[in-house]
Amino acid sequence: MTTEETGPHGAIIADTPDTAAGGEDGVIVELRGAGKSYGNIRALHGVDLKVRPGQVSCVLGDNGAGKSTLIKIISGLHRHTEGDFLVDDTPVRFSTPREALDKGIATVYQDLAVVPLMPVWRNFFLGSEMTKGPWPIRRLDIERMKKTADHELREMGIVLDDLEQPIGTLSGGQRQCVAIARAVYFGARVLILDEPTAALGVKQSGVVLKYVAAARDRGLGVIFITHNPHHAYMVGDHFSVLRLGTMELSAPRDRITLEELTNHMAGGAELAALKHELSQVRGVDTEALPEEGDLTAATTGEGTS
Repeated sequence: MTTEETGPHGAIIADTPDTAAGGEDGVIVELRGAGKSYGNIRALHGVDLKVRPGQVSCVLGDNGAGKSTLIKIISGLHRHTEGDFLVDDTPVRFSTPREALDKGIATVYQDLAVVPLMPVWRNFFLGSEMTKGPWPIRRLDIERMKKTADHELREMGIVLDDLEQPIGTLSGGQRQCVAIARAVYFGARVLILDEPTAALGVKQSGVVLKYVAAARDRGLGVIFITHNPHHAYMVGDHFSVLRLGTMELSAPRDRITLEELTNHMAGGAELAALKHELSQVRGVDTEALPEEGDLTAATTGEGTS
């Protein structure tokens, strides 16, 4: 039996009873009506999100939708100002990203936090280097770091001929994959990926999506932030669409099609409302635009499955 409801601000929510119970079903990270205000500016409001191990939760939205604010709350950069934020069914209020890391929440940002001129193995352990020898003359354990980096990269299916090469010489997709493998090695249970395919070509995007799936298969809960519904649908298990700081859609993969997801992401509801006005503009084809009720009907039509 599948149930559907309309969440805050008309967000369309489709869920099943066996996944709505809370911490008992293996949820690692959960947001309940979470929001963030900066003074009088409300950047995020009424957001619900669950992250489970071995699943990719995709969060989509246009520029200004609130994706970055959501990342900052979960990663410990900013505190939420409304609602609840739970890790392992326990309410938390992170003060720093280190506190989030201690709970197993790692973030891979678009800039990757790598040093382009340093070797791959050095970037892999950047800030958490292995050392050997007695204190106070401990020194870097270079050989162990190289072996460990090579092993962990191969575990993720990443084979590099030379770990001594500067990481800046790798492709954008390869650098993303190194960053993902690094987060997995350092104990991440939840991996937040901030638009990892935004600046990549088709082939490199495919490489990154492959390793996103590999991280999921290793049991990590992945939060995939993107504005590309096609990339999201390739690897996603659950989809949330943010619009102007509120959640417009929340649905599992079996309750939404790629076309419906694209319509939500592209502002199909607004276009549907303006269909009459657009039809009067010469050269604008309105036949393919959805009707006003189509998007709601698409995810709330049938009550059972």
